[in-house]
Amino acid sequence: RQHSSDRPPLPPAHFNGLIGEYGWDHNVLYILEWHGRLYALIEWFYLYPLDEVSRDIYAFPSWGLYHGEQLVFSRDAADRATSVEAASVVFARRDVGTEAGGTFRIDPVRPVAELRAEALAASPPAEAGPFRDSELVEVTTIEPGIRLDVRYATTNNFMSSIFYDEPRVFLQQPAAEGVARVHRALAQHGYGLLLHDGYRPWYVTKMFFDATPESQKIFVADPASGSRHNRGSAIDLNLYDLETGRPADMVGTYDEFSPRSFPDYPGGTSRQRWQREILRRAMEAEGFTVYEAEWWHFDHEDWREYALQNATFAELVR
Repeated sequence: RQHSSDRPPLPPAHFNGLIGEYGWDHNVLYILEWHGRLYALIEWFYLYPLDEVSRDIYAFPSWGLYHGEQLVFSRDAADRATSVEAASVVFARRDVGTEAGGTFRIDPVRPVAELRAEALAASPPAEAGPFRDSELVEVTTIEPGIRLDVRYATTNNFMSSIFYDEPRVFLQQPAAEGVARVHRALAQHGYGLLLHDGYRPWYVTKMFFDATPESQKIFVADPASGSRHNRGSAIDLNLYDLETGRPADMVGTYDEFSPRSFPDYPGGTSRQRWQREILRRAMEAEGFTVYEAEWWHFDHEDWREYALQNATFAELVR
């Protein structure tokens, strides 16, 4: 984790096509950038600074297991490395996540219309309680400077389907006030908050779970216990640059079902990891905890005090 308060510079442009994962599940080679230099991370343990010999050739340091060896990259017509050779072994680039700015998508295991009908006919699991009365509020009424990019009100999401009638974000009052304070605190770094999702009706959680392949269910909540989103105490968010208005470029994209979504994933660039870290630090300071598989998902400390809910946005504002 990076703890400096100073924003790292962007890496040299010719590094961009090289950064990523190479090899096999049992032997992954990570190429990442750190303070303007490429590094190789091998077996999640050996981190080697690389000396640039030429644009596509980098030498290991004069110490460690790979003294005297070089990494030789091969690029495609788009200037993106397709493989790297090390010690006469060719490591192919691994297909991890999406390209920067892209939307990760799945092929739902069943038709969305069928899943929606089933979910709407079902009910959330019974809970013993006791619970506090719901205090759901629209976050932007507390802090208008917060911006929204509610993907589930569009088809620009991992299921390519619309789930919300309107692009709105609701949270329980204590969580909403905490998010507003985080937004204001981040201004010192030149950032504001961009919200993707807050309160989510239970039936939508059921649709997500039932649509997702078994191998990817770590990224969706089980409706049998419900999501903290269903309690109005979880938020999905990113940073946006106060000067340009652009969303922050993170190591992995929002709602990406890949290891790049893990909050401690080691790859990417210094700038990307730093942005991920200042978001996490700011959220933790206000009583939020990051979900272990998603850098963008934070649960408020009061989540246990609220019951699962299934009301639509339209029903909330009647």
